[in-house]
Amino acid sequence: MIRRMATDARGATNPIPQFPAGFLWGVSTSAHQIEGATDEREASVWDAFTAEPGRVKDGSTAAVACDHYHRYREDVALLADLGVGAYRFSISWPRVNAPKGLDFYDRLVDGLCAAGVRPVPTLFHWDLPVALDWLDRDTAARFGEYVSVVAERLGDRVKKWITINEPAEHTLLGHALGTHAPGKQLLFDALPVAHHQLLAHGQAVRALRAAGATDIGIANSHGPTWPASQEQADLEAAGFYDVLLNRLFADPLLLGEYPEGIGELMPGDVASDLKVIAEPLDFYGINYYAPTRVGAPQGTEIEFGGISMPAELPFSVRAIEGVPTTDFGWPVVPEGLTELLTGFREHYGDRLPPIVITENGCSYEGVDDQERIAYLDGHLRALHRAVEAGVDVRGYFVWSLLDNFEWAEGYARRFGLVHVDFEDGVTLTRTPKASYGWFQELLRAQR
Repeated sequence: MIRRMATDARGATNPIPQFPAGFLWGVSTSAHQIEGATDEREASVWDAFTAEPGRVKDGSTAAVACDHYHRYREDVALLADLGVGAYRFSISWPRVNAPKGLDFYDRLVDGLCAAGVRPVPTLFHWDLPVALDWLDRDTAARFGEYVSVVAERLGDRVKKWITINEPAEHTLLGHALGTHAPGKQLLFDALPVAHHQLLAHGQAVRALRAAGATDIGIANSHGPTWPASQEQADLEAAGFYDVLLNRLFADPLLLGEYPEGIGELMPGDVASDLKVIAEPLDFYGINYYAPTRVGAPQGTEIEFGGISMPAELPFSVRAIEGVPTTDFGWPVVPEGLTELLTGFREHYGDRLPPIVITENGCSYEGVDDQERIAYLDGHLRALHRAVEAGVDVRGYFVWSLLDNFEWAEGYARRFGLVHVDFEDGVTLTRTPKASYGWFQELLRAQR
């Protein structure tokens, strides 16, 4: 059921500048956060994690979520009405492992193509089958096999592919700090998880190439790292954080090498693995939310952005003062996107493929979400400044189409352009927000 909110997003006195012809506009979601129908697939690490008391702040699970599995036609209609050129969704590995699991994605892809919306699947968005473990090198090989099965089934209609979403967060939150599934607290012993995800990405690229794919990328999260001060201890801590969260996941893909001092910490024949990891990409996906202000360790556990940062880490994350924050408490810093993209171009030069912003968005309450409009407006202007500075950006995807199950936050955070009524638990009524109307008008103006 869809309810319409009467909005008028016209009349902007300072319209967003025109992006280049052929620029790809889209929205993003992920399988575990919206599909529901968990009884019609194998279990994932997130199913096991949310079943443990205290893991999710509101005690909820994704058993129903937005029920996109049964209501995908409704959501495709929203996409078509919005006017996006592409829809970035993720394919659930546990669902593909179940009987007839791929049938759902067949139906979804067919529906998108019929609506004139390009399907852009992400092949892994954190919902690992519960029987597998990223600490095990064999998981990378298994991922390649799974990708081959999906590509054989959908490759006649899907032309643009994303291998893995945010391996940095999945490593840090799921395996180092334990605040996400699978809930391990390994700190720096989680580094093999990063290596095996990167290796899995390379295996996936090879599997997709073998299936004839010619438009392949990854969705890595990145943001500028700002030192808390110019004191040497803060500069060193910020430099280490930048290596850990940015360069560790970009250098191997784009340069074929780990940052200095990291490669020797990784398992296996790293030199051989890097040849797989560095398979050429057709585009480089970046998920951007905010810069991170980092200083020397403060000797105590810190709660930041809903995440507990242990005292033994060699850095501490600090608040960015003097800027607005979202309802999630995340800083709103559009200029950080320009800084990030121009910095990437300077650092990687001709090794950097065309960029697609595969996620950018914010959590705000309410259906008349003027704060989200201001957020998106500011970030699109910042993105355009990067394009004017010579960065080759080919697309932009808003996170997210729908309010959804926001991982360990449960249903307490709302990132959607469309409001979903989770309280009734039955109708899950979709109501387009003011930001949906604003984005709809933007897309018309960009044609």
